[in-house]
Formats: sequence, structure tokens, C-alpha cells
Amino acid sequence: MSDVRSDLVLSQSVHSHVINAPLGKVDLAKWLLSLPDAEYQRCAPPDHVAAGATTTDDGRPMSINVEMIGTGLMIQHYVGDITGRDHCRMVSLSDVFTPTGRTRVQVIWELSAKRIDDDHCEYTNSVTAHPTEEFLAFLKEHDTSFEQAAQDRQAASSDHNSRETPLFAGSIERAALAALAV
Repeated sequence: MSDVRSDLVLSQSVHSHVINAPLGKVDLAKWLLSLPDAEYQRCAPPDHVAAGATTTDDGRPMSINVEMIGTGLMIQHYVGDITGRDHCRMVSLSDVFTPTGRTRVQVIWELSAKRIDDDHCEYTNSVTAHPTEEFLAFLKEHDTSFEQAAQDRQAASSDHNSRETPLFAGSIERAALAALAV
């Protein structure tokens, strides 16, 4: 991912929601890497299209997500940088299909949970996008400023994240309560 411009932020969105389950029963990595496709779709209708889990050639865990962010269809290839019970950091070089063509951006998705008390924890869903050199050339080719693209992406990403975070938290909560019942 050498062509990622990590010095530039295309968008950054952080939202949190309470999970009514003890932190000790939450396992974000297990939830994320075994999330059924239909459950993923329920977590941000109609934006979430499909999800699946696999591994990279060298065995690292990977989540593949297909979703609409604004007017762009994103194919995200999230590779697990950190895959723990209470913190996952997933990094994707994502394909973006826009009304004017195809390009790529880097997306970093961080999921975390922290204890509130014995029966509750807080889930935080953080998504940061960085442009690639390919994306910057795409903008230039289409006579679009980085500032305008960042403004549009920020609005779309924040809206999407605000809707998916409570639904992700509910799904994580159901998984944690099922583990608690065992």
C-alpha cells in the first residue's frame, strides 16, 4: 500500500453506542470474522450489500464488505492488523465504484469496546479513509478538488457510521448475551 497518502484524511467518523452486556462476554474479532451475510445487511439497510470472512495468502484474518457510502459502491478488503476480543483494527485498500468510474482508497476500521460497569460496555466504531495516489489522479482527471471530495466523503461516511454503529452494537450485544447464556 505504498501509494496511500496517510498524510491526507479523506474522512474520519467515530460513533459509540452502549452494549447491555458485560465486556468479558464481548468478542469483537469472533463477531466480525463470523458475521453472517444477512446480519451484516441488517446492520445498515439498504447500504450494506454483502459480507464474508476469509484469510490473506499468508493466513491473516480478512473481512470482505460490500457497501454503499454516498454514491460510491465500496468493495472493502479488510485485513486484520489487530484482532482482539475488545479491539480490532482492520485495514483495507478498497475499490470504489463511482458514477464517473473506479478508483481506490485506504480505509481503516477500528472497532473497540470498553467497560462501563459489570453489565454494560461501550462500543466505538471508527472509520478513517485516506486517499491513494490513484484516487488523487482520479480527482484531477474529473476536475474535482480534494477538499470537495473530502467534504462529500465526510458527510456520507458520518451519516453511514451514525446509522450502522447502534445496529452493530445490537448485533454484538446479541452475540455476547448468547455467550452469557452458555
